Amino acid sequence: MGGLSELYLSRNELYGSIPSTILQLQKLVILALDMNRLDGTIPNSFEKMVSLEYLDLSQNNLTDQIPESLTKLEHLNYLNVSYNELSGEIPDGGPFSNFTAESFIGNAELCGPPRFQVKVCEVQNNVTRRNRKKTVLKFVLGPVAAGGLVIGVLGMIWLLNYRKRNNQLIPLTDWYDQLSHKRFSYYELVRGTNNFDESNLIGKGSLGMVYKGTFTNGTTAAVKVFNAQVHDAFKRFDLECKVLRNIRHRNLVKVISSCANLDFKALVLEYMPNGDLDYWLYSHNNFLDLIQRLKIMFDVACAVEYLHQGHSLVVVHCDLKPSNILLDGDMVARVSDFGISKLLTAYDPVALTKTLGTIGYMAPEYGSEGIVSTMGDVYSYGILLMETFTRKKPVDDEFVGDLTLKRWVAESYPHRVMDIVDANLFSSDDSEHLIAIESCLRSVLEVALECTVDLPQDRITMNNVRVRLNKIQTQFLSQ
Repeated sequence: MGGLSELYLSRNELYGSIPSTILQLQKLVILALDMNRLDGTIPNSFEKMVSLEYLDLSQNNLTDQIPESLTKLEHLNYLNVSYNELSGEIPDGGPFSNFTAESFIGNAELCGPPRFQVKVCEVQNNVTRRNRKKTVLKFVLGPVAAGGLVIGVLGMIWLLNYRKRNNQLIPLTDWYDQLSHKRFSYYELVRGTNNFDESNLIGKGSLGMVYKGTFTNGTTAAVKVFNAQVHDAFKRFDLECKVLRNIRHRNLVKVISSCANLDFKALVLEYMPNGDLDYWLYSHNNFLDLIQRLKIMFDVACAVEYLHQGHSLVVVHCDLKPSNILLDGDMVARVSDFGISKLLTAYDPVALTKTLGTIGYMAPEYGSEGIVSTMGDVYSYGILLMETFTRKKPVDDEFVGDLTLKRWVAESYPHRVMDIVDANLFSSDDSEHLIAIESCLRSVLEVALECTVDLPQDRITMNNVRVRLNKIQTQFLSQ
């Protein structure tokens, strides 16, 4: 154990404090404890893990402050403490100068610099008054806090026993309903889109149209109108509502509200000003560099991992492709369009369907037998990864007969990857960085090939994809 360098304990329903035995692994480079039920504080003794490069504590119940001692971890290039109950000031200095808001999102009581998108820390200038308040709190509120602690502990014991008896996570808060107190009327949508005018049309799909809407309160949103003439379109609306009310993640498109009557159904979604990945890959006026493509595909991996393993339901998207990857104002990717997705459980992780996804992206078992599982999404993600870095669609005219995008990439890996990747990603004049670029692209396509293995059980999981892509991105940026 002393020589262990990587430890993945994500999604194991671990509860209690972070085990002190982990902190004895001073040679650990990667530690993933995300998506458990860990509580208590982040130990100061993490500073002893001097080799740590990757630390993921997200989606737990950790409280109190982020220890200042973490600034001593010189090699730490990835930290994620998002979606906990942390409070106080985010440390400054050391590796924290390289972290972004993504590391801290979902902790309402954290404060720090504006770049972390948290509230500004209040500075108390009157030290005497502060000390006086502490004294009052100590002698007046102490007994109250102690009583509250006892009640809290008893409540936690009951909650843990309840969860154990049901052998599953308690469902997430129905945030969709919370956001949908105001339901848009049909006439509000008509006014907001100028009677669904073509000038406001921002997208077309098999199920209907998406319009840009501007409403009387100044809100701009995307209005997805389901075509009543399309078979099962309204059923798809109901399914998409069901899926989106049970999931919440920064890399998934957000639902603001909905509008539904007997012959009209629409979703009001967060507006994505930068369109979709398909537009950016094939537009002559816009360009994504290597780092942008890495970040976008990392965002997508985070979203799909969450769909598969982030909560009590298992969501299989079933239609991952560039047009379903939307980009917000900061070029952060959001997975969208859950019209043909499937809701599964950990006890029944495979389903059959007659509804097929998009040709070229479907896994073999999905296209031939209608078998739906999380591994089908992994395959689609692998094809999407290949397309993003080669700028070749799986249905490109070049791929005929037995030649497919997957086979084309496989036959060029590992020695001829620079012959098949998008030539815009590098320049022959940039010889100084050419070796680093080639190494990065080779690693990316290796992940893509491992995603698209023919047998589902032999494919890697989205958790491994996310970790691998983060490591590739970190190594490339450090060179």
